[in-house]
Amino acid sequence: MDKIRTFVTGAALAAATALAIPAAAQESSYKPGTVWEVGRIDVLPGQFENYMDWLSGQWKRVNDLAKAEGIVVDYHVLASTHPRDGEPDVILVIEYKDYLTTAQQEAFNDKVNAMLSQTDRSAGAASAERGKMRESMGSVQYQELILN
Repeated sequence: MDKIRTFVTGAALAAATALAIPAAAQESSYKPGTVWEVGRIDVLPGQFENYMDWLSGQWKRVNDLAKAEGIVVDYHVLASTHPRDGEPDVILVIEYKDYLTTAQQEAFNDKVNAMLSQTDRSAGAASAERGKMRESMGSVQYQELILN
């Protein structure tokens, strides 16, 4: 009798476990996807061509390196065709494969500095210099949710 009770208990436990696994697997109707960063830029009067030159040069080179490294999936430059007061002229969109750790960020920053023959200090100074061309209106970050 104990053998039968043990068998029945074991069979019931196995059946309950088998039924619970698909339910747990279906716990969510989505999974996290890529990470999107969206920068909003107000290009100052008379500076649009200069800013586009910078984007098509250094900004593009950095993002192409990030794509080659597998960090960036894709990137886009969008123009607001009819911006209202307080809205950006240019929107910079970068799709990242995933979030980076601090160590990954620092390693990539070192590669960028080497590629551009710059230091963190000179990169900061160059960013401040671009203030003559544009004003950053901030950025937001989103994570895609892939529906099952």
